Amino acid sequence: QLQLVESGGGLVQPGGSLRLSCAASGFTLDYYAIGWFRQAPGKEREGVSCISSRDRSTNYADSVKGRFTISRDNAKNTVYLQMNSLKPEDTAVYYCARIKSVLATTSQAMCFMSPVSYDYWGQGTQVTVSS
Repeated sequence: QLQLVESGGGLVQPGGSLRLSCAASGFTLDYYAIGWFRQAPGKEREGVSCISSRDRSTNYADSVKGRFTISRDNAKNTVYLQMNSLKPEDTAVYYCARIKSVLATTSQAMCFMSPVSYDYWGQGTQVTVSS
């Protein structure tokens, strides 16, 4: 059974750090790009970061560049999102997702930030940045 499970969210003060994990099972992580997304109350889901499969190319939303780092450990079937210098506006539910199979070959060297490019999603983990 294909599954993505996020963990690592929580409450943190502004300026603090969290590391989110996305544990994959039921498929070979090596062949797929993975994206991180977030959704705040009353807002649309937005792309935060993504990482390609073969080349490990990355993309970041402008709002998180220089603060967030995405990485993957295929041996552990896990993708990480290191979040530093967190701001209150980073508060949201964070989701990881797997690229659609039809895009798997293309996403060997690049990845996509649009949610419509992804078809399998985790249940999300809450990140709250507040003093």
